[in-house]
Amino acid sequence: MKEIQATPINLKNFTKFGQFYPMADPEGYAMCGELFRFYPDRLTADDTHRIGYSPILVRKPEEILITRMERHTTTWEMLLPLTDDMILHCTPASADGPLTELTEAFVVPKFTLVKLNAGVWHLAPLSVSEDELKAIVILPECTYVNDCLVVDLDPEQQIRIVK
Repeated sequence: MKEIQATPINLKNFTKFGQFYPMADPEGYAMCGELFRFYPDRLTADDTHRIGYSPILVRKPEEILITRMERHTTTWEMLLPLTDDMILHCTPASADGPLTELTEAFVVPKFTLVKLNAGVWHLAPLSVSEDELKAIVILPECTYVNDCLVVDLDPEQQIRIVK
């Protein structure tokens, strides 16, 4: 079993998996009115289907052991942690199952919207410090039925994540 360290997400270490943006602390150009500052199009996603916004509640495990992974072959996925920072593990897209030796784990601050590219292996986000993480998963409608491959990892592929 491999053990990896969860590291703070940044542009250099996450670009190969997707994009992210700290929604609670926007920067750059804003369209301003008397009562608002609007920061347009910080993350974008194309799709021809309706988009689903789905809550997910994830209990914090005693130890973080990754025994399964999923991917969406043609679909991006977005995650937004609401109640705590989250740990998100990612493995590059691959055809014959996850190459777990390439897995990385990231600590994503609360209210940071993360967009995973199609094909990136991952599973549910995990809480850093709270007993339960509440987050939003954003996917084209029914992706979890139409474009989701979940695989169980062999014992030698499993990963322990440490903070």
